[in-house]
Amino acid sequence: MAAKRTTSVDVARKAGVAQSTVSRILNGSGHFSPETRQRVLKAAEELDYKPNAFARSLSTQQSEFVGIVMADITNPFYPNVLEKFTTRFQELGLQVLLFNVPPDSDVDDILPRAFEYQLEGLIITSATITSEMANEAARHGLAVVLFNRYAKGSNVSAVCCDNVAGGQLAAQYLLQIGSKKPAYIAGTENTSTNIDREHGFATQLRLHGMHTYLRQQGTYSYQTGYDAAIRLLDRDEPPDAIFCANDIIAMGCMDAARFKLGIRIPGDLAVIGFDDIPASRWPSFSLTTIRQPVNKMIETTLTLLADYKSKSNMDSVMKLEPGRLIERESTRWNRLA
Repeated sequence: MAAKRTTSVDVARKAGVAQSTVSRILNGSGHFSPETRQRVLKAAEELDYKPNAFARSLSTQQSEFVGIVMADITNPFYPNVLEKFTTRFQELGLQVLLFNVPPDSDVDDILPRAFEYQLEGLIITSATITSEMANEAARHGLAVVLFNRYAKGSNVSAVCCDNVAGGQLAAQYLLQIGSKKPAYIAGTENTSTNIDREHGFATQLRLHGMHTYLRQQGTYSYQTGYDAAIRLLDRDEPPDAIFCANDIIAMGCMDAARFKLGIRIPGDLAVIGFDDIPASRWPSFSLTTIRQPVNKMIETTLTLLADYKSKSNMDSVMKLEPGRLIERESTRWNRLA
């Protein structure tokens, strides 16, 4: 049988005060004599009392919780983002409630559950929100920020890496190392990240007279990167460089090239990714990539949430943070010219 949880009523009984006095003293509110405050704190310590944050949120109509809605959690980029968000919020005295969106569900299916909590804010990553749900969030007085996604025509604020500029940076770099036949392996179709990265890539190639390029559609997964690379490379005139929509695609691409087709990287093929997940630094990949400024994006998200708390009728905004090229062995020695 589980041990009975100590409550504020137990602390009040031991200290000889009202339960409301215990709550106010432990919350740091109200004015009490030093003797009363010391008696309550001593009783709480002796009983090993841990305040129930959920109960406190119900009584104060405020909470210490921030919701994060996350789809595609198997993509290594997002657990890294979640860890950074969690650490940052804990530094601010806040806790994270994670709402996972299963592969066969939409974010709109999850949000009604998030609305049941007294959340200080809601961050949606790797997914978008419909206008209907955005309006519902506003009706609940809940500040919502999209992270690493945006929805055109939406009234929801978003914080993203500048993916268009990142795609341009990737193309410019491949051209600088001498690529004559660059290719692109796309991420999940119709996502703002994939659309913008390819748009930037294609725009930069056109500026240098390349109006066509090889392309394969994938999703943001290792297997689609592996399969797409075989389709691109097992042909009479394969590309000499491949820009992948994210790092995990690039890793699948590299493994297919090296271990399935016997192609040397970087000797025969240059590969560049996007995100700079921790695994991209592993010696077995040493992947050149466009680093998303995750820490800066998180701070920008926190600023937006704070602004929503302090202002009424705040207009939605789009914040773009620039990425940075990180050169590693998957391209470093590959001077193709």
